[in-house]
Amino acid sequence: MVSEKDAVEEARQLVGNCVLFSGLSPDERAAIAARARIRILAAGETVFTIGSAGDQMMALLSGTIRISVPSLDGKELVLALLHPGEVFGELSVLDGKERSADAIAENVCRLAVLDRRDVLSFFERNPSAWPKLVGVLCQRLRHTDEVLAEVALLQLPARLARTMLRVLKANVATAQTAKKQMGKIGFSQRELGNMVGGTRESVNKCLRKWQSSGIVQISEGSIIITDRAALEEIAAQT
Repeated sequence: MVSEKDAVEEARQLVGNCVLFSGLSPDERAAIAARARIRILAAGETVFTIGSAGDQMMALLSGTIRISVPSLDGKELVLALLHPGEVFGELSVLDGKERSADAIAENVCRLAVLDRRDVLSFFERNPSAWPKLVGVLCQRLRHTDEVLAEVALLQLPARLARTMLRVLKANVATAQTAKKQMGKIGFSQRELGNMVGGTRESVNKCLRKWQSSGIVQISEGSIIITDRAALEEIAAQT
C-alpha cells in the first residue's frame, strides 16, 4: 500500500517532469511542483465547465481528460483527449477570463492543481519558462484548429479515420505495453461521434462498412484496427 506521503511525492515528481516545465532546472521544477495539490476524480466527474472562473491550472498525472464544447446543434464536440503529462486550464489562468471549454474525466484521474496566483508568481520569478508555455499554447491551438477544420471540410469517413489514428498514436505514447494497445480504440461509437461532430448512427454505419471490408473489427466496448494502412488511406482523403 502506497502511503499518502509517497503518493504526493510521486505526483510532485510527475508535475516537475511534465512538458510545460521540461525546460527548467531541477530546482525550478521542484519549486513549482511543491505548490501543487492533488485531486482525484471519478469517471465522468467534471473538472470545470465552460464559463466558469479560471483560477486554477492542472497537470494530468493519470487517466484521461476530455476537453469539449457544445456544438451548434446542442451536442458535444470533443476538441481533445488529454493524457498523463499534459497541462490544461492554462488559458484562463493566464488571462483571468472564464473557461472556454468543458473538462470531464473519462475515467479515474489524478490531477495536480496549481492556483493562479502561484502560477503567475512562478513565471514572474522564472521568465525562462515563458517560451515553453507559449509552445504548449501554440500546439494546443493548432490541434483545435485542425479538429474544427476537419469538421467543416471533410466527409465523415475521413474525419473518423483521422480521429481513430490520433487515438492510436496517443495510446502508443501512453501505454505501458504499446504492442497490446496500439490497435485498439476503447471509445464507444457515441463518444467517437462526439469527437468527429457526427451521430452515433452515422459512425456505426461507417464502422460497419469498414468491418465488412476488413479494416476494423467491432467488439463489445472497443474497436480493433485490423488494417491500419487502409485506415490511413481513408484519412488522407480530402
